[in-house]
Amino acid sequence: MSCGSTVDLPYSYCESRDIPVIFYTYVVDGREYVDDMLRDPAALPNFYGMLSQGKLPHTSQVNTESYVEFFDGLLQKGDVLHIAFGSGLSGSALNAKAAAEIAAARQPDRVIRVVDSLAASSGHGMLVDYIADLRDRGASLEEACRWAEENKLRINHQFFSTDLTHLRRNGRVSGPAAMLGTLLGICPIMHLNNKGKIIAYGKVRGKGSAIRETLRVMLERADGGADYSGKCFICHSNVIETAEKMRDAIVEAFPKVQPVMINDIGTIIASHTGPGTVAVFFLGKDRSEFEGET
Repeated sequence: MSCGSTVDLPYSYCESRDIPVIFYTYVVDGREYVDDMLRDPAALPNFYGMLSQGKLPHTSQVNTESYVEFFDGLLQKGDVLHIAFGSGLSGSALNAKAAAEIAAARQPDRVIRVVDSLAASSGHGMLVDYIADLRDRGASLEEACRWAEENKLRINHQFFSTDLTHLRRNGRVSGPAAMLGTLLGICPIMHLNNKGKIIAYGKVRGKGSAIRETLRVMLERADGGADYSGKCFICHSNVIETAEKMRDAIVEAFPKVQPVMINDIGTIIASHTGPGTVAVFFLGKDRSEFEGET
């Protein structure tokens, strides 16, 4: 199996689980950078340094040619199940599927499947992690692929932003709204819907309220409610203290939850969110069940 660097897990973790990665890139001031996945300890601080100077990174989807080269190498070793970055936020999944057809034609004795995760960041990573568990327990490629398709919308993405500065710069929040929100400590509350698109559906005042709202939603949607015993990933964009407070609140509210993994939001996702985002991912109700969304 394989994935893209947008899983927002450390590369060392993917390497330890034998999960090959194709790397996204971004451009700042005409220079291209690789989504590093913490291989270089200086890469992420340098990235936030550029953001603090008001520079706007530009990201692009992985093209079909890059995917073909990536898949060709993997297929030489065996069959491939690729879990792609969600099509709700990027066209890379479509490129991956097109590349898989080309690569399969070159090596017809191999099998390759591409799953559109309809996920992002460490939610994408959580789906990959669950599939790696299945693989390690002996599941076939087709069994793992079927599980991914049947359960990918059960990976809930719940997140909030505590800093509207970058959202104002890239036009996702108007200037006056961002200024007023910053003054009042307003935190937009968001989730990913069943099409893999970001939905901002509420706002609260202050980080504490944002954490409490996230807990409320998790209690409502997680498998078993307060008895939830599945995986829980948290990721953040340069606000580790808030992420740790979120983790502590989850551990207290969900005593049976598996050890909570905190990850950095990588440079591709953070190019759009900027600093100040905290996201929580867990297995629960299908995202098609969000009221008013189909």
